[in-house]
Amino acid sequence: MIPTNSLVFLIDDDPSVRKGVSRLLRAAAFKTEAFASASDFLARDQHTGPACVIVDVRMPGINGMHLQDLLLQQRREEQLVFITGHGNISMCAQAMKAGAVDFLQKPFRDTELLGCVERALVRSAQQRQRGLEKTEARRLLDLLTPREFEVMQLVVTGMLNKQIAARLGTAEKTIKVHRGRVMKKLALESVAELVRLVQTARIAAVT
Repeated sequence: MIPTNSLVFLIDDDPSVRKGVSRLLRAAAFKTEAFASASDFLARDQHTGPACVIVDVRMPGINGMHLQDLLLQQRREEQLVFITGHGNISMCAQAMKAGAVDFLQKPFRDTELLGCVERALVRSAQQRQRGLEKTEARRLLDLLTPREFEVMQLVVTGMLNKQIAARLGTAEKTIKVHRGRVMKKLALESVAELVRLVQTARIAAVT
């Protein structure tokens, strides 16, 4: 199943490859845009939905491997599928280690490429959803005062109120008040829910 609002980008300096692969993708109901260079692709506004980038490894200017580095540096969410007629094991290993969905040698089977594209779009959709959940979790945690946030970080470690009070040099009843406010502001019922929220926000644990 193709995720909603998904888009497949094809980057290859060979016009025949762009034409053939674009036709294949459209026949499989994928919305597609093709580019002759990575620079042309980067000049386009970033797509707001799930995205797959099919990119040739060897191209003039910015090659496929360099493009992958640039997208990682910019923390972009497009998922890459490499295609190449000149790849090697080292290059494949480097691309996969950096998060590529697959590394296909030309000529590849139509079903092989379409399967990679579908996996890439599903992964992109899941990554975007995790990003949205992280943003929302952090928005909620920003509602806390600095002291409430400090107490919350210790609560999720499993410390009791009296232990937190000793750690922060305050009264246990004060910690109880802060803890109650934390749960109320975040609309949570249990410490387990609080732990899940903190994990979703990817807040560093205190030691």
